[in-house]
Amino acid sequence: MKLTLVRGDITGQHADAIVNAANSSLMGGGGVDGAIHRRGGPEILEECRKLRAGHYGKGLPTGQAVATTAGRLPAKWVIHTVGPVYSASEDRSELLASCYRESLRVADSLGAASVAFPAISTGIYGWPMDDAAGIALETVRQADTAVEEVRFVLFDAAAYAVFEARL
Repeated sequence: MKLTLVRGDITGQHADAIVNAANSSLMGGGGVDGAIHRRGGPEILEECRKLRAGHYGKGLPTGQAVATTAGRLPAKWVIHTVGPVYSASEDRSELLASCYRESLRVADSLGAASVAFPAISTGIYGWPMDDAAGIALETVRQADTAVEEVRFVLFDAAAYAVFEARL
């Protein structure tokens, strides 16, 4: 698998699938989630509503992943995953790792060859970037997947530098 880092906006990535750091409601929100819903258009929200009306009536559990159309994004699919909120008193690193593993499992089920990830849980959920980068890179490296390219799309220079040092 080819691992690459990109500084930029995940909504502009040409990949088979982009990963959304979603909230459990799947209805959009702030950060990456809001950006994906805004740029992707109403088609993404429509499919999210159908998921909520069906199997995910109580929301998508933390660490799990599910796919929808990418709507107007330059990707085929959006893989939504719910990262854990960081806690200094409770080790939730397995839940964060699960976001990456489950997203790759969903990508495999779709036949996706390329996947673009954000730095899950590092925004409003407060996960320290250095620790999150280590978990993300190690989990992806060890994943049993047919995905050929994983791209980490990092919004700012600071995040990029942390991932670059860990890579």
